[in-house]
Amino acid sequence: MASSDLEQLCSHINEKIANIKRTLSLRNCGQEPTLKTTLGKIGDEIIVVNELLNKLELEIQYQEQTNHSLKELCESLEEDYKDVEHLKENIPPHLPQVTVSQNFANVSDLDPEEPVKVEEPVPTKKPPKEQRSIKEMLFITSDEFNGIPAYMKSRLTYCQINDVIKEINKAVVSKYKILHQPKKSMSSVARNLYHRFIDEETKDTKGHYFIVEADIKEFTALKADKRFHVILNILRHCRRLSEVRGGGLTRYVIT
Repeated sequence: MASSDLEQLCSHINEKIANIKRTLSLRNCGQEPTLKTTLGKIGDEIIVVNELLNKLELEIQYQEQTNHSLKELCESLEEDYKDVEHLKENIPPHLPQVTVSQNFANVSDLDPEEPVKVEEPVPTKKPPKEQRSIKEMLFITSDEFNGIPAYMKSRLTYCQINDVIKEINKAVVSKYKILHQPKKSMSSVARNLYHRFIDEETKDTKGHYFIVEADIKEFTALKADKRFHVILNILRHCRRLSEVRGGGLTRYVIT
């Protein structure tokens, strides 16, 4: 064996021996009564620091999602501003140009003895039939979120819960638009959904807006997984929905 290989082997063995000595020394320190109290306090401090790190992680996630939402809102506002500017610069020439002289005549120019002609109002078209409103779930407020027990919300953030509410509302609106639609104008797909919706109704859901998991899969990209059901439990806690069971189905009623 070369001398360099032997030196490396000796060095490795010595390092292992040193590690064992340090381990034994630390174990002996832990057995000393004077150090047990100190080590216990250090352990408590580590737990507190770990909890603070978890809270910090949740806050960072919330701020990142808020920042993302604000960026999307800013981009949307910029698009709207461009559209308004475009409309302003491209007003159709055939539209009537309203001037002050047309609307406000000088009183001194009027003949007091000449009868004033009153123009007949132009009959307006009958407004379209008002669409039936669809009840949607209210978003969770920050105070409500802070009042949710920690064991219930775990690492879920304020934005994540409200994002699910947004998708649930999407499913509710999509479902009841079909139910409010005239049957003659329905496609075959919509007609099949319509019949399913009717079959799922019970005396307990009469007059209430509700959805089932099939509606979530039909109208949203949400997955009915464990996380989704945890959020449903939170929404029940916050009195945003209730459950009506029967016929092998769970109906989520908007409250």
